Amino acid sequence: MFFSLFIEIISKFFGLFGYISSDKLYPEPLSKTEEEYYLRRYFNGDKEARKILIEHNLRLVVHIAKKYVQTEQELEDYTSIGTIGLIKAIDSYKENKGYKISTYASRCIENEILMHIRSTKKQKSEVSINQVIGTDKDGNDMELIDTLELKEQDAVENIYNKTLLSQVLDFLDSKLNKREKYIMNKRYGLDGNEPKTQQDLADELGISRSYVSRIETKIQRMLGKNINV
Repeated sequence: MFFSLFIEIISKFFGLFGYISSDKLYPEPLSKTEEEYYLRRYFNGDKEARKILIEHNLRLVVHIAKKYVQTEQELEDYTSIGTIGLIKAIDSYKENKGYKISTYASRCIENEILMHIRSTKKQKSEVSINQVIGTDKDGNDMELIDTLELKEQDAVENIYNKTLLSQVLDFLDSKLNKREKYIMNKRYGLDGNEPKTQQDLADELGISRSYVSRIETKIQRMLGKNINV
């Protein structure tokens, strides 16, 4: 639940709104000359060049994701997950790699998708950690999670995701007014509760759903400009 929510937040907050299953609607790949030009700008600290390199490699993400999907929903999920791999590839690409960025990014995208697939299969095959296995000395239900010492499956990945989410939460806390922060917390379940729909929030606050949507979109764009993913 948390991983799916994290992917949704990151995908929306960093300009990857409504990823599309047809790769024809993504920007064309850069030519060799264009790629070299934007890489030089990126290595000199140009954030706009970084964004262009990401956007023009999104077709590659969809192409790789299609190799592993069986349903339209899987394609959307794997495209979103693969995009995280693409971002990591751009951020870790070095000037002296000696090969095209798409070659390097392909490995990162595929690794990200494969890690997700393995994790999902493992979760499906495991007994639920919330399964009640007995009672404690006071007669309270005792779940499997209470008896396990859970290990981190991927420390680097965990730190990376926590760092990004921490940046998002800090931004929401410091830059939004009370209503905006309430809407984003409730919309994405950042307060520990189940996430709410735009209509749920509209009904609760006595405003229109379109107004909630405008607030959410405005904050997504603010985050896209201010958070370093």
